[in-house]
Amino acid sequence: MSEYILEMKNITKDFSGVLALNHVSFKVKRGEIHCLVGENGAGKSTLMKILSGVYHYGTYSGDIIYNGEIQQFRSISDSEKKGIAIIYQELALIPELSIYENIFFGHEILNKKAIDWNETIVKASEILKKVRLDVDPSIKVKNLGVGNQQLVEIAKALSQNVELLILDEPTAALNEEDSRNLLGLIQELKNQGVTCIMISHKLKEIIEIADTITVLRDGATICSINANEKAVTEAEIIKNMVGREIENIYPKREKKEPGDISLEVKDWTVEDPVKGREILQDISIKVRQGEIVGIQGLMGAGRTEFAMSLFGNPTGYRIKSGEIYINGKMKKFKNPKIAIKSGLAYVSEDRKRNGLILIQDIKYNTTIANLEELTEKLVINENEEINVANSYKNSLKIKCASILQKVGNLSGGNQQKVQIAKWMFSKPQILILDEPTRGIDVGAKYEIYTLMNQLVKEGMSIIMISSELPEVLGMSDRIYVMSSGRIVGEITAEEANERKVMSMAVKS
Repeated sequence: MSEYILEMKNITKDFSGVLALNHVSFKVKRGEIHCLVGENGAGKSTLMKILSGVYHYGTYSGDIIYNGEIQQFRSISDSEKKGIAIIYQELALIPELSIYENIFFGHEILNKKAIDWNETIVKASEILKKVRLDVDPSIKVKNLGVGNQQLVEIAKALSQNVELLILDEPTAALNEEDSRNLLGLIQELKNQGVTCIMISHKLKEIIEIADTITVLRDGATICSINANEKAVTEAEIIKNMVGREIENIYPKREKKEPGDISLEVKDWTVEDPVKGREILQDISIKVRQGEIVGIQGLMGAGRTEFAMSLFGNPTGYRIKSGEIYINGKMKKFKNPKIAIKSGLAYVSEDRKRNGLILIQDIKYNTTIANLEELTEKLVINENEEINVANSYKNSLKIKCASILQKVGNLSGGNQQKVQIAKWMFSKPQILILDEPTRGIDVGAKYEIYTLMNQLVKEGMSIIMISSELPEVLGMSDRIYVMSSGRIVGEITAEEANERKVMSMAVKS
């Protein structure tokens, strides 16, 4: 038996004339953890969709050799029958069904022609132990946290006797504890003989877990590094990913004395009517012109709830008390439209659900938040709309065939750039960036950081919410720390370090 469970040879794939993969080749050893890295748009997810049968045989050229045999997968079910399972960043579970129903959905345990529910529950319990999830299998999936839902996805794969498990950005939406738990599980699966391919932008995790690292760039294989033979550094991976060295991921910014207060929030208290309790209590912050203010805190601290409640409260929270001032004038935002007109913009942490309309093109998404500027007598000036969209495409270096390309077909980093373009066109004075670099590569991160520096240099105010503490420390002028719906500390960038910020964040 070959030491390689998988070999992909000269895989080439294009979308409407745009070359996504150009003769990509790589090998995966049996029983290893093989990490696939590259910038957004490098072709990682496309390659894995070919392997799993999402892009079926005949839509690409090249060979897939699995367990020594050339494969021609025409559907996902074809690859699953061979023991290949793929888990995407957007989980494919059915929220209203129980855990055990989700695990065996599509391959139910039958007793003659009826589903054997007792055996299903027993088998589900056994698999849940393998993934270290100690919960009642009859619980509905919607009642689990994201980290536990991820474990249910892996349990579903294990229920089909998986040999090769593909994980696409598995920790992107997880907190640190859930991420460590998942990485530990992946290592346990390796010890049990399961081969794993993991796509991730979190380089520290890759260095910690990988046996082999393959780098893709612009749809081509750059190199494969044996991480067991030598120590691999982030700098080495980054250089291969972007084709150049990035000495400091956080670009230097000429620090100037910030201007007048652009946004002030006083005594902000908010109740969630569904949960029946206050989720934000007596929050007060100030943001000045030309300043990046970071908001840090552990998952559940209330950071996104705070941002959403400020931005016209689209989630329907109950504002119990508090005041918002923009440039010294008190404002009340009954909806996001009024907030936008007052100079406030919010880049959502969940770009696919709340930030973009994926079935529409780049042009539509870029201009939708400020169509009034392009409209005369209820008619949109389409030529000007095209000019605006092309201008942002070029200035933000959005990789696409044209501005008529559907946003859903873009990589995560380019989707994020479109979302930022949308809010830049609304010409805000204050920009709230909620997890601005989640799920995007180091090169795209650097471009977004550079853009942030340029915007504050021009006088804009930025509030940055991030779960990545190094990002907050690297980009902020001041940092507010949240815990349990309150502001528990304020610290300048010069005073801040990871220890100080975390000691504030764990306060209850």
